[in-house]
Amino acid sequence: MVASPDRSAVCPLTVKCRWRLAVLVFSVCSLPAATALVEGLYCGKEVCYDVLGVTREASKAEIARAYRQLARRYHPDRYRQEEPGEQESAHDKFLLIATAYETLKDEETRRDYDYMLDHPEEYYQHYYAYYRRRLAPKVDVRVVILVTISAISIFQFYSWNSSYNKAINYLMTVPKYRIQATEIAKQQGLLNRTKEKGKNRRSKEEIREQEEEVIRDIIKNKIDIKGGYQKPNLSDILLCQIVLFPYYLSSYVAWYVSWIYRFTVCREEYGDEEKLYMIRRHMKMSQSQFDSLEESTRQSFLEKQLWIKDNYEVYRCEQEEEMKVKMATDARMKRYRRWMKNEGPGRLTFMDD
Repeated sequence: MVASPDRSAVCPLTVKCRWRLAVLVFSVCSLPAATALVEGLYCGKEVCYDVLGVTREASKAEIARAYRQLARRYHPDRYRQEEPGEQESAHDKFLLIATAYETLKDEETRRDYDYMLDHPEEYYQHYYAYYRRRLAPKVDVRVVILVTISAISIFQFYSWNSSYNKAINYLMTVPKYRIQATEIAKQQGLLNRTKEKGKNRRSKEEIREQEEEVIRDIIKNKIDIKGGYQKPNLSDILLCQIVLFPYYLSSYVAWYVSWIYRFTVCREEYGDEEKLYMIRRHMKMSQSQFDSLEESTRQSFLEKQLWIKDNYEVYRCEQEEEMKVKMATDARMKRYRRWMKNEGPGRLTFMDD
């Protein structure tokens, strides 16, 4: 009978392997967390906490205290050189101390640095986080947004004011408005002044410039320009719109609740203002576009009861039919269709020399 092997007996080779494995595991576990520190990131091969002589649990006050003590000791202006070359080493030491302090005094930078110590395997991510923070502009994002909005608002106001002045200059060249403005100026006595004598006498050019300015002011006051050439208003620029947005929002909510309560719950009849609002909504026009229509046109909308959806649909179909008939009978539209048929962009033709 073959005797079974004794399970209590252990092979010497197996014991030796186990001993080596235990030593290897202990060595790996005892390695510091900063094995991936490289030159160019934070304190390089040194641990910033060790440079300042503090622990990772140290507070900001303890870090600042340690930095002040080391800075007084290694500052180039205070350090006393005892041996050749110590001045350069003290300067390098001082720079390392300053780098460690700059790294640990900021909460976000310190958080990134602690993450690098705890996760040395994420090599490229540490490079990205470090240089992204170093190269990012040290400006508050809120300041950048405020400056950008202010610049856009200034450009808006300047552009609208330029367009408004162009419209006024054009209206001054239109005989209809110029004659009306001149008549109003004469009635107000702005152009019927007695001739000046002596030292107060002005040249013809000065008198003409003054008359032009008077006519310009009357056109500005008497003509209400709508649309893209209307008079600029500070409340319309982006900055004021953002500041007044809570007010506009609360006003709209209050108006909407009042509308629902009056015309849906209480079943009130629409007034002229509400009827015009419903008509403008059906036509999908903005307030400025609707206000630019003549008063007689808006009155005709009320007479046709276009605030009622069915009446508006009938009116829209009639307008489309009239437009089709007008396009079919218009001479210019006929020429255009004939050109598209014979010499349109889809045909290849040769030009005679």
